[in-house]
Amino acid sequence: MADLNAANGTWVIDAAHSTIGFQARHLMVSKVRGQFDAYEGGFTIDAANLAASSANFTAQAASINTSNADRDGHLKSAEFLDVEQFPTVTFVSTAVAAAGDKIVVTGDLTIHGVTKSVAVPYEFVGVSTDPWGNTKAGFEAELEIERSDFGLTWNAALETGGVLISDKIKLVLDVQASKQA
Repeated sequence: MADLNAANGTWVIDAAHSTIGFQARHLMVSKVRGQFDAYEGGFTIDAANLAASSANFTAQAASINTSNADRDGHLKSAEFLDVEQFPTVTFVSTAVAAAGDKIVVTGDLTIHGVTKSVAVPYEFVGVSTDPWGNTKAGFEAELEIERSDFGLTWNAALETGGVLISDKIKLVLDVQASKQA
């Protein structure tokens, strides 16, 4: 892990250079990938006292994008995210700690109106200055959740066994953030 002291301060996610993505098994033989296109969030890092650090994130559920309009419409419907009733997906940290070469951010993830505690193991990639003098930091994370834990239970049984969509969803977070203070 890069020297976390370089990341001290307050940061805002740069949505133009970040991806908040996911993948799920389809027909139990392939992976379908997608992302949220509209989101915002930020974090504060205290490298000397990680427990004093915090993070938050909000995605507009209707911005879900799998590059397939029919599938996106189904994911926005009441059978999945129900974006009319639950317009946002949120994460608010409750603890931050070091674990080996990772920073584990534990927090409350809310999807479809259901809140569950999740631990997100981030890798701090480093800090850089862009050509315009702005300080940027990079973080990457992957974790698996079970969509049924969040009330997302729609599925279809396959004649060959298995189901149309996996319960396990991998979240893939590639975050570039801009330093604020």
